[in-house]
Amino acid sequence: MPDRTAGPIIAVDFDGTIVQHKYPEIGELCPYADTYLKQFVTRGARLILYTMRSEAYLLEAEQFVKSLGIDLWAVNLNPTQHTWTTSRKVYAHLYIDDAAAGTPLTTPHTAARPHVDWVELGPMVNRWLYNWMVQRHS
Repeated sequence: MPDRTAGPIIAVDFDGTIVQHKYPEIGELCPYADTYLKQFVTRGARLILYTMRSEAYLLEAEQFVKSLGIDLWAVNLNPTQHTWTTSRKVYAHLYIDDAAAGTPLTTPHTAARPHVDWVELGPMVNRWLYNWMVQRHS
């Protein structure tokens, strides 16, 4: 079974979530994505970069995220789940993706497609993290 004593695992998409859509290039950073992702890590979350990118494009995305000072726990996998399942689906407590139902999106005039609205989503996830920690330590 998953480790319930460590911080929560958050799987975060790349294109349309951390950066604006411009695949295969790396788009502009979505406003406040870096700020909130750093906050999540500071508050104990373990981040998994969870993206459809592969090979050189995946490496570029990983390097981009790390260049922002964001500590990634893993990329496209959960390093502990092999001990309790053989499923290929990455296990996380929370998934952040522009394609997920209910994710707040914004479309600035400079973007061709909507991307995650971190001004709205960031505080929601911070509340979720707070509640997750309170429940685990009470």
